[in-house]
Amino acid sequence: MKRKTSHSLEPENPMSKVIVITGAGVGLGRALARRFVNDGDQVVLLGRTESKVEAVAQELGERAIAVGCDVASPDSVKQVFAAIKSKHGHIDVLINNAAVFEPFLVADASDAQIVNTIMTNLVGAMLCAREAISLMRRGSHIFNVSSESVGMRFPHLVVYQSSKAGLERFSEGLHHELESAGIRVTSVRAGQMYEEGKTWDVPPEARMAFGKAAMDAGINLRERPLSQFTSVTDAFRALVDLPPDLHAIHVSLAARHG
Repeated sequence: MKRKTSHSLEPENPMSKVIVITGAGVGLGRALARRFVNDGDQVVLLGRTESKVEAVAQELGERAIAVGCDVASPDSVKQVFAAIKSKHGHIDVLINNAAVFEPFLVADASDAQIVNTIMTNLVGAMLCAREAISLMRRGSHIFNVSSESVGMRFPHLVVYQSSKAGLERFSEGLHHELESAGIRVTSVRAGQMYEEGKTWDVPPEARMAFGKAAMDAGINLRERPLSQFTSVTDAFRALVDLPPDLHAIHVSLAARHG
């Protein structure tokens, strides 16, 4: 577990939370890490590609630490959460954000495409939640990041949609399991988001096939609205800071034309 030392003289925030974010090296996970660190929270960035989360932690300074973690591996998850326990002792917020998003037809899919999607998007969230629960106290919160595609007819995304639909059902059940312990569980359906410089690591032929199939299904990807990552972090900040007598079990965040 690597940490950047910083010479910041800012005082510690007495309301600071320990927030663990999976898939924190890029996209929404990175944007959330930046937001929470800027707000004075302590953030643990988890990512399968350790160099990516280390780069984010270096950028963010002493309130952020980076840990390489394959959420689809039970052993990796156990080791990482043991390290978090040693470092912080507890967790206030877990955001299960890590996901594989790759369009393909089931008939053409490789074993790895199916297994990696389900293991990362669904099983990974289950493994991280299991390890985090023992480190949580009353008032802690687990977030599972889902997708608007669950409720839409998106082609080439059957496996991805199934993993996210399963994640939402897991969230609902886990909410009932943990309600008496005072731990909140929220699933957040997120729509399309934009981030400067972000690239989609999918072969060009797969992107073209996906775009054509979406157009044939009446979905024009180029005309659909996009939200900014920073706007979505505002919503997460509000959810993290909910008063103790409120709970948002399911939240849908959809982009709109400004």
